[in-house]
Amino acid sequence: MAELMSGFGCFTHAMVRAVPQSLARDALRSGGLEVDLLKVQEEYEEYVSVLKHRLGLEVLELPADEALPDCVFVEDAAVVCGDTALVCRPGAQSRRRETEAVKAALTELGLNIVEMTDESATLEGGDVLFTGREFFVGLSKRTNQRGAEILADTFKDYAVSTVPVQDALHLKSFCSMAGPGLIAIGSSEAAQKALKIMQQMSDHRYDKLTLPDDSAANCIYMNLPSKGDVLLHCTPEEFPESAQVFEKLKDHMLIPVTNQEKAKVDGGLTCCSVLINMKKNI
Repeated sequence: MAELMSGFGCFTHAMVRAVPQSLARDALRSGGLEVDLLKVQEEYEEYVSVLKHRLGLEVLELPADEALPDCVFVEDAAVVCGDTALVCRPGAQSRRRETEAVKAALTELGLNIVEMTDESATLEGGDVLFTGREFFVGLSKRTNQRGAEILADTFKDYAVSTVPVQDALHLKSFCSMAGPGLIAIGSSEAAQKALKIMQQMSDHRYDKLTLPDDSAANCIYMNLPSKGDVLLHCTPEEFPESAQVFEKLKDHMLIPVTNQEKAKVDGGLTCCSVLINMKKNI
């Protein structure tokens, strides 16, 4: 059985990308909801402020690109584990160029860069769940088997299992890590089915935190010096019942972060950052 990654949840840097004005009109979305650009920008600024000022991370902010309306959702462009960054090949054609600025920034940080050049492969970071022991990769409309294989080739120290994603954009649309060995999971049939597959695939037993709302299961766990276990999660205004479930995590520093407007274009909390742990020798 794989040991828990040393320093799981420890991060020093966060990469984010500013909101383009084109998001309101042109960002991809599964519903037909109108988006208030000002509210999206306010949510983004709050998010960045939490990372930088409340948690003390070094925040690397990439400029918005008006030609890339979804570029604020930077998580989909790269998967970083340890000192290696896999630059993804997004499944949505309109998002392919988002990786250029992300690759340049990760290169400048001194990470080992692996680029997904196989044109038959697709992978978006929203489909990649790293538990500290292994990877689960959602096979969705945006990520395919070949993309999962390239991820497995890139991060050879960890087992990689694939999970079919139904009725959701990404795997992390209804799950994420809420702590070491603790999976936050939504209550829908699709989410519960995916969890069952993950449990069957894994040699490790995970605890689960079941949320009434699938979208609320997308949260961000960190383990930070002088802060301990930290969890960014949904607000009571968005999901009152799910927020009460998070409040049971008495040992965590709980930080509710608003995501109501970005959710209209299928964005979750994890979508807006790539978290990195820079060792001193990099």
